[in-house]
Amino acid sequence: MAARRENFIKRRKALGFTQESLAQAVGVDRSTVGRWENGEVDPQAWHRPALMRTLRITADELDSLINVSSTSAAAPAVPATLADSGYDDELEALELVRRISASDVGDATLSRLELAFDELAIKYPTVPPRELLGQVRKYSGYVAHLMGAKKTLAEHRQLLVIGGWFSLLGATLHIDLNQQDAATARLRTAMTLAQHADHREIQAWCYETDAWRVLTDGNYSKAVELSKAAQYLAPKGSSVEIQATAQQGRAFARLGNSPETYAAISQVQSLSSSAGLPDQPEHHFRYDPAKSVAYTATTLAWLGDPAAETYAREVIARLAQPDDLSKWPRRVASANIDLALSLVATDRLDEACDAAQRAMLSGRVAPSNHWRALEVVKAVETRRISDAKDLRDVYEGMRLEIEPPKA
Repeated sequence: MAARRENFIKRRKALGFTQESLAQAVGVDRSTVGRWENGEVDPQAWHRPALMRTLRITADELDSLINVSSTSAAAPAVPATLADSGYDDELEALELVRRISASDVGDATLSRLELAFDELAIKYPTVPPRELLGQVRKYSGYVAHLMGAKKTLAEHRQLLVIGGWFSLLGATLHIDLNQQDAATARLRTAMTLAQHADHREIQAWCYETDAWRVLTDGNYSKAVELSKAAQYLAPKGSSVEIQATAQQGRAFARLGNSPETYAAISQVQSLSSSAGLPDQPEHHFRYDPAKSVAYTATTLAWLGDPAAETYAREVIARLAQPDDLSKWPRRVASANIDLALSLVATDRLDEACDAAQRAMLSGRVAPSNHWRALEVVKAVETRRISDAKDLRDVYEGMRLEIEPPKA
């Protein structure tokens, strides 16, 4: 049952606002304010700045007004000691640096954690998500351990930001593994940490990542809404602004909204050309302009535009290693699925089967993308060609590697 937000109501009344006048100041309906106060919904991200300005409060103070004890999220468990948590030599070295620093945390420890996060984000395109998730858990646990250490305010905020990034990467990996509940929990943690640190970029990434999560689950309208929220929060010209725009375009494509889809493609191309080449193009949270080709291939394939074939082939030609499919970046496997979809649309079914099989046999199709491979399988089965059974067998083999049959 929703809990009435008495402190929120008291703050509104103390400043002389009625529900209607507060609604006008923030730019919402009076009924929306009523639902906030009754605890039925939370203010959306794009309402928070106006609320904070109107109620003359900080982000933390707004959180305290809208959160009640019965709905507060539990804090992550902090390990009692490092010895009983399975930490490796890297974390032992971090702990030693921390102990000899001037503070209980120290700049050296925080800098090393930032570097560790960047290293993991760079590994994202090529390392299996289950393997990478284990490393993310290790560092997230260490960050949680440091939260209880003595530190300056600046160090505390920096640690919140680092924890937000690790939680965000963890959520991304859970989505790849099709672990929806775990992904949602980590996204909430990342958002909470980012809000306390007032870090809009991480907040924007949380919305963008959640947009991808709901898109893979078939909720395309919600994906559009979350992508818009991400763009609202994203720093101008940032990687997350570009990626959120791309995510919105994908969602529009799934909805069959052609004008909006092409507009999003054009906007992504414009934004990415202005962004320039990042110093770490493989970093998952640094938008590489080369990614726009892969994004365009997927978006056009979902829209049913034959031009998807050209873009997909460009990605494959640029990144594929034909001698060893297992060394492909995930972007190549995705491009082969895009190619297969475009070939099905133009009745080149044998070529479509070949492209889809190569993607699935590469081992680079994340569980969250199995549904895309299944779309090719079903399309080929509908045409009743002889290769359809072989393609279905390859798909089932790929799926069972992740989800082995129960005894």
